[in-house]
Amino acid sequence: MTYEELIERLDPTVYQNLKRSLELGKWPDGRRMSPEQREITLEAVIYYENKHNIPEEQRTGFIDRGEKAGTACDPTVNLGKQKPDADSGQFTEVKV
Repeated sequence: MTYEELIERLDPTVYQNLKRSLELGKWPDGRRMSPEQREITLEAVIYYENKHNIPEEQRTGFIDRGEKAGTACDPTVNLGKQKPDADSGQFTEVKV
């Protein structure tokens, strides 16, 4: 069985348990998830959500921009104004 087949056949209850484990950072039995386990679980959850057409607002990592959507507070909006990173005249080189 391939990874794709495994995710396609994943039971919705198992998906919910994996998602909850990611939220809490620990498995249902209370053991902490290792960074590697979190990474693999996150990949599986995201893949599951894409494969099963979970609505965007219910997906892992979704940010509800609410009434700020489309305004200057929304990073997806390009207002055409480019701020310079820094003024080179404001820094002084110090040699130690």
